[in-house]
Amino acid sequence: MLSRAYADEICAVGRAAGLDRVGVASAAPFTDTRVVLERRKAEGLAGSMQFTYRNPARSTEPDRALAGAAALVVGARRYDREVPPPPRRGRVPARVARYAAGDHYGELRRGLDVVAARLEADGWSARVVIDDNALVDRAAAHRAALGWFGKNANILVPGIGSWVVLGSVLTTAPLPPADEPVADGCGSCRRCLDGCPTGAIIEPGVVDARRCLAWLVQAEGVFPDEHRVALGNRLYGCDDCQEVCPPSRRADPTTTANTPTPTIESEAWVDVVEVLAADDDALLDRFGRWYIPKREPRYLRRNALVVLGNTASATNPDVRDALTRALGCGDALVAAHAVWAARRLDADDLVATALADGGLDGTDPMVRAELDRAIAARGGS
Repeated sequence: MLSRAYADEICAVGRAAGLDRVGVASAAPFTDTRVVLERRKAEGLAGSMQFTYRNPARSTEPDRALAGAAALVVGARRYDREVPPPPRRGRVPARVARYAAGDHYGELRRGLDVVAARLEADGWSARVVIDDNALVDRAAAHRAALGWFGKNANILVPGIGSWVVLGSVLTTAPLPPADEPVADGCGSCRRCLDGCPTGAIIEPGVVDARRCLAWLVQAEGVFPDEHRVALGNRLYGCDDCQEVCPPSRRADPTTTANTPTPTIESEAWVDVVEVLAADDDALLDRFGRWYIPKREPRYLRRNALVVLGNTASATNPDVRDALTRALGCGDALVAAHAVWAARRLDADDLVATALADGGLDGTDPMVRAELDRAIAARGGS
């Protein structure tokens, strides 16, 4: 085992590189976490989510990602929890979760790369793992004493809350691990459970992915009808369980003093009319850092149409043009959600026209399901 002083020095390297919290954990298998993953997968709570559910054994045994791994240097980098006001009137703004509004994972990686480079310069092997199914990052952060598991299943970092992205450096360096875990700070609070718009947090620390908006915007296929209205104006991600959490609400709203210049401009709000007008290449250029199923921008259009149906006005010519294009685009998934959005906005005339001119295939099963669905129109807004 290397000295505590050396481990502290490695952590200091990470903080100097822009990480807000750095800790060390053993690279021993996360046996208990594997049991939890396998049980929840068997219960169906993972829904279609893969990630660490795809192969729980691989995700919970660090030495599969780096042979001879002895320790994890775990870093947390905070991001700004403040939301700027929506853009000017006359547009159709959609919210983006704070973690996805800028290249926060890119900045996290740059900090961890510095840590890995130092370990390698000292003769040890190192591998950076971020947002990867090779490692259960929240369990690693908990083991490294960066925070406790909140009832919303996020890691809550003292003084910061859950407004962090997490990653690790796997290394063969036998660094001494953290001595004590961070004590639970949730107590009897259940605001995240009560504040989830779809009731996805079914018990403390347990999230049903089949109801979680943050996952549903990333999942393949048709957006579940029963959760479309709850999506509201969210294009990507959901921050509700963080926004109501007292430790996260009390956090200093500013980002780290070491924040480098972002490589991608923050986009807390996105105009869904622009999303629907853009071609595939433009959407991937702009949002390619997000997880998009199969790298198919049709899923961004699907989400945008649900937002349109929830928040737009059918009297807006730009909205009508966007719906008309989506109804006749030839992609059944997009067209089906355009049917829902148009009917929800009481713009059935657009659907009728698209059917009459042959641009909308009413025999397609997805489209037919939307045409047959009972929809409560919300009218103009």
